[in-house]
Amino acid sequence: MAAVSTSSAVKASCLAATALKSDARKVENLSFARSVGQRQVVAAKVAKNVKAKAQPVRATVGIEKEVALPEIPLTLLREGEVRDWNKPDPTSFRQRFESLVLNAQNHICEAIEKVDGTKFRRDAWMRPGGGGGISAVLQNGNVWEKAGVAVSVVYGTMPREAYRAATGEPAPGTPKEGDRIPFFACGISSVMHPWNPFAPTMHFNYRYFETDAPEGAKDAPRAWWFGGGTDITPSYLFEEDMKHFHGTQKAAVEKIDPALYPKMKEWCDEYFLIKHRGERRGCGGIFYDDLNDRDPEILYNLAKECAAAVVPAYVPIVEKRKDTPYTAEQKEWQQLRRGRYVEFNLIYDRGTIFGLKTGGRIESILMSMPLTARWEYNQEPAAGTPEAELLDVCRNPRNWA
Repeated sequence: MAAVSTSSAVKASCLAATALKSDARKVENLSFARSVGQRQVVAAKVAKNVKAKAQPVRATVGIEKEVALPEIPLTLLREGEVRDWNKPDPTSFRQRFESLVLNAQNHICEAIEKVDGTKFRRDAWMRPGGGGGISAVLQNGNVWEKAGVAVSVVYGTMPREAYRAATGEPAPGTPKEGDRIPFFACGISSVMHPWNPFAPTMHFNYRYFETDAPEGAKDAPRAWWFGGGTDITPSYLFEEDMKHFHGTQKAAVEKIDPALYPKMKEWCDEYFLIKHRGERRGCGGIFYDDLNDRDPEILYNLAKECAAAVVPAYVPIVEKRKDTPYTAEQKEWQQLRRGRYVEFNLIYDRGTIFGLKTGGRIESILMSMPLTARWEYNQEPAAGTPEAELLDVCRNPRNWA
């Protein structure tokens, strides 16, 4: 497909949006789009109309422009990939992983809403060629300043440099000018930033990734892998909280393989190092990436167990700390630690870098950013203070479980 000028791309995107708004009005005016089956039909018609009214624009990064949906779809997979909406194909990890992350999103949002008393705002989008996302964001709640849980399914092509950014490895095959690598990605990502400085921030991400052969190397091997992790970022250290959080993560991992936890704990400490600061973003957890060294069924079950452990690992800690009185100075320290959070995400985080390089939905990519953060010149807490204790753990990780 020939390159499309920027103005043409914008025009095509606007046409797609206009077409979808028209379809959305039709949905609002018809009361029949209520049942599960009817919502599926509506979503399929919307997708078809978008494709008919605006040709997909293939940007240099190889992902089409997203278009908002009037309703939350049951699946984000391409038409034809799902034979039974209610029963994922046991041979398709695309279907099974999408089902896993959609169920996890609903479960986690329900648990957070129960504690906060505020509902998540949910919005969905799709791309004409398939794929899309569902974001659930709670902002200015009673307990959480900002909490987000996003699910995405992406079909696209990426340049070799994006492949390297995503995997840390060069792309397979002999490089040729203009080579692109088709890929499929499905994942769930979440960050929770509470108001109270004594309640920790929590992040988790679980994903499945497939590549096809590069366009210039059709005989090169395909690749697939799983990745993910759950980690905690307190502003003030409570040892019992850390033991609970890490112990819950360890128990989940050990259901799959007891030998995995020490490796994943160390991997987490290494990954979340803010190199220019010489300190970690927080107090760690578990982390793994690019795993394809064992049966995919085992790695799928690893993601399933770890995602199921998020709520019992995190929510009891927040319930315990959310009403603790705090001072303005303690709030400022929380904002300084959130500044470190921002630094890591924008400079080092693979998922953020990959999303920016491949033209992902910017609101979803930056969903992890806190509402507020702080930077002070040459700030260092006084020795012997709770702030210094937290910083010491960030510089010298401990074993909690």
